[in-house]
Amino acid sequence: EVYFLLFIIYSVFGWIIETVGNIIQTKKFTNRGFLIGPYCPIYGFGGIAITILLGNFMKSMESISLTDSIWISSVVIISICGLLEYLTSYFMEKLFKARWWDYHKFKFNINGRICLETLIPFTIVGQLILRYISPALIEVINQINQTWLHIISGVLFTTIIVDIWISYNIINSLKKVSCEAKDNTEEITTKVKEIISKSWRGRRLVSAFPNVDMDVIREKIKLKVEESKEKIEKKKKDIEKMIEQKIKK
Repeated sequence: EVYFLLFIIYSVFGWIIETVGNIIQTKKFTNRGFLIGPYCPIYGFGGIAITILLGNFMKSMESISLTDSIWISSVVIISICGLLEYLTSYFMEKLFKARWWDYHKFKFNINGRICLETLIPFTIVGQLILRYISPALIEVINQINQTWLHIISGVLFTTIIVDIWISYNIINSLKKVSCEAKDNTEEITTKVKEIISKSWRGRRLVSAFPNVDMDVIREKIKLKVEESKEKIEKKKKDIEKMIEQKIKK
């Protein structure tokens, strides 16, 4: 439960970073991320990975200099963040045929999925998490009454599972097949707003979902209408045939 709460805290912290960063770049609020709630799980997994994998490492590094400790742990942190970000981007694109970020415009990027310009800040934050933030948060969480700890963890776990289920179903129904590698969240926000902004779930995804093709949506609607017409016509013929048989009898 302690690590789960750490996961939630870092996920919320990541959402704040993404949101503030986008405000600075675009001068307007955009609720980034895959899920409806104010959290980005990739940051949660990164924070937990750094805390767990390097926790024991810190104890073993007491015998070496601070400089060597920082250099060694930085290499591990940048590896963790890079691998996590790359794999997340890859599998999200394979699953939804869309990208939530793209770094092709930055130098020293790998397939636009990771780049040195973002990994360096992540490494600095990772050092703070490893040496100061996680130890402090763990100490605070351990002071929470066990009963309340169970309740808080249970509520948060249920919330995020429901969020994942809802978000997956909505986004999976709106995805399009696209080989274009770019982050076009703002462009898609404009296109899809008129369709899904009427629901509270839609309002969240208007700003979060990066890649929806309106033509695909129209084709799906058209197909559904045609299928409905065919079913109605078939039903009509069946009724007419049944009436004719009864009249003959």
